[in-house]
Amino acid sequence: MTKIYCDIADISLIKKFNNKSIVKGFTTNPSLMRKAGAKDYMAYSQKILKITSKPVSLEVFADDEKGMISQGLKISRWGKNVFVKVPVTNSKGRFMGKVISELNKKNIKLNITAVYTFKQTKQILKKINFKTKVIISIFAGRMADIGKDPLPQFINSLRFAKKYKNVEILWASVREPYNYIQAKQLRCHIITVPPLIIEKIGKFGKTSNSLTIDTVKKFLKDSKESNFKI
Repeated sequence: MTKIYCDIADISLIKKFNNKSIVKGFTTNPSLMRKAGAKDYMAYSQKILKITSKPVSLEVFADDEKGMISQGLKISRWGKNVFVKVPVTNSKGRFMGKVISELNKKNIKLNITAVYTFKQTKQILKKINFKTKVIISIFAGRMADIGKDPLPQFINSLRFAKKYKNVEILWASVREPYNYIQAKQLRCHIITVPPLIIEKIGKFGKTSNSLTIDTVKKFLKDSKESNFKI
């Protein structure tokens, strides 16, 4: 069973999607927070945590190991449902193994983000124990955007992580509803999805004929509203 998380930081949308049984958790990042208008990171995060008891990933934004560890410790205290989100490297490309290891030793639930390769997955797994929950977020869509097939990275990561019962592989960077089908076929544990695509996943099961009719109706509606004539 592949769980669906909603990738969003907008308060009104979190309220809306928290009421949907299909949504099992939430992921955020500093970019989504900024887009949602957050000014005070802690205060805004705590607003989110008051809305939902489902798992919420909240990301550190320091760029050094000491800063990430300090922020991770603070964020972890904000709620029992918090996963501290840590990038696999900093902005200089340095592997954040020390951060992962230090926080994992303190039994802090982690979501390791911005992962693109099986090699990175192996590096992460070498730094964690076999009991504290860890999510590894592999960015499928961004790989596909530059012409790289993300599926081998998932296949190898899922196989290698199998002995870690505390680890879940997450399909991140979704581009279309069909990514959910792909994630299910691979048996990914989680897929995090933008709100618009979650709405489309809810429409799965329509027949090809009904899609044809819906499409033609849309063309007809737009042509009438535009007063097109030939």
